[in-house]
Amino acid sequence: MSKTVLTGVLSTVFAYFLFSLQDAAVKWLVVGIPVMQILFVRSVTIIAICVAIGRKEVVIEAAHSPVRGPMIIRSLLLFSAWLCYYNAARWLGLAELTTLYYAAPILITLLAVPILKEDVPPIRWLAVVIGFVGVVVATDLLGTGLAISWPVWLALLAAVFWAISTVLLRKTALHERTIVQMTLSNFFLALFTGPALYFYWTPASLSTLALASLTGVIAALGQYAMFEGMRRAPVSILAPFEYTSLIWAFVLGLLIWGDVPKHNVFLGAALIFAAGVTIILGERFGRRAVS
Repeated sequence: MSKTVLTGVLSTVFAYFLFSLQDAAVKWLVVGIPVMQILFVRSVTIIAICVAIGRKEVVIEAAHSPVRGPMIIRSLLLFSAWLCYYNAARWLGLAELTTLYYAAPILITLLAVPILKEDVPPIRWLAVVIGFVGVVVATDLLGTGLAISWPVWLALLAAVFWAISTVLLRKTALHERTIVQMTLSNFFLALFTGPALYFYWTPASLSTLALASLTGVIAALGQYAMFEGMRRAPVSILAPFEYTSLIWAFVLGLLIWGDVPKHNVFLGAALIFAAGVTIILGERFGRRAVS
């Protein structure tokens, strides 16, 4: 595995850790304020960070960026994914919801072939399958008796939207600076969520708004790491590492809420770790075979 690809992998793993930390903060916040309000504050915070760093140059670049069109589409996909995901969460348990949503890495790998023209060797497919089996084991889906229902379709639809947006990110990441993409993406998300605040805005304490803003800071770091990872490695390599966020979720659940994982969680985590090792070894020895 080249240093560039390895950097992309490490950036992606770090990004999913930050996104898991963001989700933990959102779990605290949704008790008091609506998701739409959280997303708006989060997006505005990220825009403020981007403008503070890039100043007026980043605003000018964003206004004239050649990826404005694709970023609008990607922002709509992300917005749709969040709406489907959080609505499905009202009826589905964490195990079902997590497992269904983690169909995304498989879809990402599938889409990488026709859309990005990536050559996906069997070792990457194997890693995706191993990772997904790890998620099924960790969340004990087999013991839940999950049946096809409207919430199930919503969770799967969220996975589809996320997968398409991730593949699209790879295309835009190669043609624009990360900070410009972050500015555009969050501007459109603020534009989508802003009008809904007329109906959903809930008065919040300064501490709650501060935590919502902190969520934006964490998300900004996560987005930067993810965008940079996409610039350095093909999405079919990075896709299985999305499963690592499940491990972070269980770790944070233990540290913050005292949720003690069951034995199946550790077995599933081992399989997810094996999926990552499979990718790394496959890329390393595959390059040696070629050379």
